[in-house]
Amino acid sequence: MTVFAQPGSGARFDWGPAGAAELARVCSVLVVVDVLSFSTSVDIAVGRGMRVHPFPWSDQARAYADRMGAAVAVGRSKVSPSSPWSLSPHALLRAPVVADLVLPSPNGATICSAASSTGVPVVTAGLRNAPAVARWLRERGYGTPSHPVGVIAAGELWPDGTLRPCVEDLLGAAAVLDGLSLLGAPLSVEAAVTLAALASVRNVPAAVRKGVSGQELIGRGFAEDVALAVESGVSNVVPVLTNGVFNPA
Repeated sequence: MTVFAQPGSGARFDWGPAGAAELARVCSVLVVVDVLSFSTSVDIAVGRGMRVHPFPWSDQARAYADRMGAAVAVGRSKVSPSSPWSLSPHALLRAPVVADLVLPSPNGATICSAASSTGVPVVTAGLRNAPAVARWLRERGYGTPSHPVGVIAAGELWPDGTLRPCVEDLLGAAAVLDGLSLLGAPLSVEAAVTLAALASVRNVPAAVRKGVSGQELIGRGFAEDVALAVESGVSNVVPVLTNGVFNPA
C-alpha cells in the first residue's frame, strides 16, 4: 500500500477519476460526489422510483439506452416534450417516471461507471443526502481502517479536459466525511482538511450559488437546479450502484 492510499484511516478523500482509481484499489466502498448535478439528479430520480444507469458523456448514450430498453437523459438545453429527462435535477423532478434511465455526465457518471468495473461498491452523495449516506455506511461497518471509505469529489473539467477542483464537490464530500467523523470514523489528513474547509463556510448554499459552477448554471438559466442541489440533508435516499445500476439501498 502506497502513501497515496492514505493508509491507517477509516475515511479517505481524493479528487476526480485518478483519485477514484487509486482509492478503489484499497477502499471497501467509494462515495462519488458530484453536486452540480449528477449526484443531485441521481438522488431525485432514484427517490422517484427510477433505476439509474450512469454512462460516460458521449454520443453512445442513446444507443446504449435503446439496447437496455431505457429512457436517456439529454443535455439541459435539449429537453423537449418527447425527451423530458436530462441531467437537470429540476427537469427530473417534473419528468414522467420511467423504470430505467440512462444518465450520462462528464464527471460523476463517468467516474461511477469506471469504478463499478472494479467490483468495489459505489454510492453517490450530494448535499441533499450526505447525512443519510454517512449513517448507512457506518451501520454496515464501513469507515474503519480495515473497511475504509473513499470519498471522491468528482470536480469539473477545464476545456482541455483536465480536472478543475470545485467548491460544491469539496463541500459535498466534506458533508459526507463530517457525518462519518461524527459517527466515529477516523479521517485521513486529506479528509480532515475538507472539514476545515466546511467549518470555514458559514453559509454552504450561498457558497455553492456564488461559486464558479453555481454561477455558470444560474447564468445559463438553471437556477432551479442549483436551488435543489443546495438543500442540505433533505433526502434519506442512498443510491447504491449494483451491476451498473443505481437503486435505493
